[in-house]
Amino acid sequence: MRKALAVIVASVVAGCASVPQAPPEAVRDLAPGGKVRAAINTGNAVLAQKDGATGELKGVSVDLARELGKRLGVPVELVHYDAAGKVAGDARNNKWDVAFVAIDPQRAGDIDFTAAYVNIEGGYMVPKDSKLQKIEDLDAKGIRIAVGNKSVYDLYLTRTIKNAELVRAPTTPETVPLFLDRKLEAAAGIKAPMARFAATNPNVRLIPGRFMVIEQAMAMPKGREAGMRYLRQFVEDMKASGFVAGGLERSGQGDAEVAPPASQGGKG
Repeated sequence: MRKALAVIVASVVAGCASVPQAPPEAVRDLAPGGKVRAAINTGNAVLAQKDGATGELKGVSVDLARELGKRLGVPVELVHYDAAGKVAGDARNNKWDVAFVAIDPQRAGDIDFTAAYVNIEGGYMVPKDSKLQKIEDLDAKGIRIAVGNKSVYDLYLTRTIKNAELVRAPTTPETVPLFLDRKLEAAAGIKAPMARFAATNPNVRLIPGRFMVIEQAMAMPKGREAGMRYLRQFVEDMKASGFVAGGLERSGQGDAEVAPPASQGGKG
């Protein structure tokens, strides 16, 4: 019994030690107004969802925001966005203190990132009878690809696509309707929800493989160094403890991949 108790105590101590009590300067960076304003993007359904009946925000990013507030000992205000580009666009506007967005070099001028906590595949969907068969087929003259405006896959494809045309929807959830309504050759986006859509729609199919790995991270407006140091350690603890995996499972996103520790190639 004593041995078992010692193991439990050691585990608790180890868990607490991995994310030490936030120093005052970190709390000031993360909650400068006495609360953490967390930008929650429901444009990425893997990370956050909005209940259609109640309007409640939920998902792994909401869970992480609330856990961060608990550890800092401050309230959390959820700031709702419907597109990651809008979150990034507000980085200089004092609208949020922490955010949940994908790592991208174009955003790094205004935003500091932790290492990724979730990795998501970016993929293509095409009409069922399309002649397009593999990822490389998409970058060709005459191919129009629907994509969410200023999403991380829009930023990535803007840098890498040489011949195809990107047709931008205002938000990521509007990408597939745009693809269908305008009879475009392809839609680009998060692979998992597109796979679920294709499974119930016989008129479309997924292109095998992925065109990118989307590294979803926690973020802060640039220059809040004490808060960023704490947030990076917080993310590593949330991955290692199973908190991220549990949040994904609870929100029905259990097929998403928890990112590896930062020491194994993560950014931050």
